[in-house]
Amino acid sequence: MTRYAKPSTPTGSAESMTDSTPTAPNIYPYLRYSDADAALKWLARAFGFVERAAFRGPDGAVAHAEMGIGPGVILLGPAGDGDAPPSPRDPRMARQGIYVHVDDVDAHYARAREVGAEIVTELEERRPGEREYYARDLEGYHWTFGTYRPTSGG
Repeated sequence: MTRYAKPSTPTGSAESMTDSTPTAPNIYPYLRYSDADAALKWLARAFGFVERAAFRGPDGAVAHAEMGIGPGVILLGPAGDGDAPPSPRDPRMARQGIYVHVDDVDAHYARAREVGAEIVTELEERRPGEREYYARDLEGYHWTFGTYRPTSGG
């Protein structure tokens, strides 16, 4: 049984439920792909993700994988029989997206475009000093890459 330290902030506050290490991610988007092996390769080639771990089933196919870009981490796996969510390409289903801060958004954009990522919105300045672009991956998930970095609260 895991024991947790008593929070120093009021119960239910955001601070009482977060890791105190500012560089450690605490939210890990999990994406299901019809071909998780292809997704591992494509996300690395197009968006610069690095494979951190890949656990394979008896058939050699990816059962679970972890990829990173900077300190951020995503989890991915196969869309199994009966539990596969509807395709994110269906506009009625695209209710989420993933935002990733990158230091050099111009180079990142050029790389994604060169590999053939579907660019939904071209690279542009959204707010003063903040540039970003929107893309879809090989199975239609929505990604935004840009220079905006959410506030750390500190």
